[in-house]
Amino acid sequence: MSFIPEEYQINSLINQDTYLVNGELKQWTGQTTPVFSTISSTEKYSPTLLGSIPFMGEKEAAEVVEGATNAYDMGQGLWPTMKVVDRIKCMEKFVKQMKETREEVVKYLMWEIGKSLGDSQKEFDRTVEYIYDTIASYKELNGRSSHFEKVQGVNAMIRRGPLGVVLCLGPYNYPLNETFSLLIPALIMGNTVIFKPAKHGVLCISPLLEAFRSSFPKGVINIVYGRGREVASPIMKSGKIDVLALIGNSKSAIALQDQHPNKNRLRLILGLEAKNPAIILPDADLDLAIQECITGSLSFNGQRCTALKVLYVHESIAEEFNKRFSEKVDSLLFGNPWEKGVALTPLPETDKPKYIQGLIDDALHKGAKVINEKGGKHTDNYIFPAVLYPVNKEMRVYHEEQFGPVVPVLSFKDIKEPLKDMAESNYGQQVSLFGKDIKTLAPLIDALVNLVCRVNLNSSCQRGPDAFPFTGRKDSAVGTLSIPDALRSFSIRTFVASKDIDYNNEILQELLNSKESNFINTDYIL
Repeated sequence: MSFIPEEYQINSLINQDTYLVNGELKQWTGQTTPVFSTISSTEKYSPTLLGSIPFMGEKEAAEVVEGATNAYDMGQGLWPTMKVVDRIKCMEKFVKQMKETREEVVKYLMWEIGKSLGDSQKEFDRTVEYIYDTIASYKELNGRSSHFEKVQGVNAMIRRGPLGVVLCLGPYNYPLNETFSLLIPALIMGNTVIFKPAKHGVLCISPLLEAFRSSFPKGVINIVYGRGREVASPIMKSGKIDVLALIGNSKSAIALQDQHPNKNRLRLILGLEAKNPAIILPDADLDLAIQECITGSLSFNGQRCTALKVLYVHESIAEEFNKRFSEKVDSLLFGNPWEKGVALTPLPETDKPKYIQGLIDDALHKGAKVINEKGGKHTDNYIFPAVLYPVNKEMRVYHEEQFGPVVPVLSFKDIKEPLKDMAESNYGQQVSLFGKDIKTLAPLIDALVNLVCRVNLNSSCQRGPDAFPFTGRKDSAVGTLSIPDALRSFSIRTFVASKDIDYNNEILQELLNSKESNFINTDYIL
């Protein structure tokens, strides 16, 4: 392992032999599943064993449901009735402990999902920042609610209350940042949570288990492991889940919804697939457009819901764009995550190269060409990004969310063509628009904002900043995930009202003065 820097070598395995339920890190003695990295730690290629996780089933599902349900206790539990300031203190305790795990978590982000060192560090730091920003936003939200309103002779104190028990399922591509964009607001708003880490990026959660255990009251956060059908399905079948919070595949979301016996009572907060296009107009700055499309389509190998997954290039500049774009793609450096200057890293899913090759073969069969020299070349744990042109609607790569290193390019003559395609698409998250002439841009922007939820002018599609809305139309999302929106998504407006008469007003005043109620108070949290 001499070619791997010492600080990133795997010298001991993480055999995750505990799970968090009802405030206890409970020992697991049952069946386990090995966790491998597609990155080799030997000169001759071989996947690296990183450790193991529990393979859980119905018994453990019932156990965590009971833990979370008891902690919520029909809204009477310690956590949902706790003062806002005290819930914030618990969250601050958690993030303080979390920061101490940075080195270990970053290391496992690299090994488990192949994310580059810089991006792994960025994901960790951004998640910490996200938690602090959520706390600040919650203080602001609470401050705006800390008063009585009088309307038509009725006094009311309106606050946001928790929804109940949340099942949280995060994605493998951002096992911290995206997962915590569900987990943190769900917790801080007073809900109790069952969390199952994704199939990849699961061991990077292990260093955080003690922080979760020691920071929150028992049963507030419960963490289980295993396959969705073995664990998540029985959790949903219990009928005791109030909110399904999932970032991932719509098929999984639909399957889980169908398991719930009272679907009309189930709140959904979902981040799903996207097929974000780039539209490159004739007057676009090609240098800028190409650079942004490189980043947009191939950052983290295109394994992002916000990735650019199809490029529409005006026919007048298509030849020049394709030539320069292909050269740029071929110049990208492939290597292990800790290597300096790498832009492309090993794919965490062993079957992904085969899947991408299938998309390439289908496109070639239906008239496309691989227009970059290195496109489609295989290594033991990678397939080099293929730029495909000309792509048409008969091809799988046009319709499917590739979530990997292949870039389909279409040319267009009339702007109505990509607009029509976007309108007919099942997805509607974001678009990147490249051009300069405002006479052209203005009507385009006005049309695009009604087809997607974010128009990126001369820049790639992206998630952040976390204060901005993150959502989608059609099959791309249910609910909005940004810091202020997520706090609202995981809560409901609830209030205490009384007629404006002396008898009631005296009682309200006594409640305020005594501070007996955690709900009826006007405390301001600095």
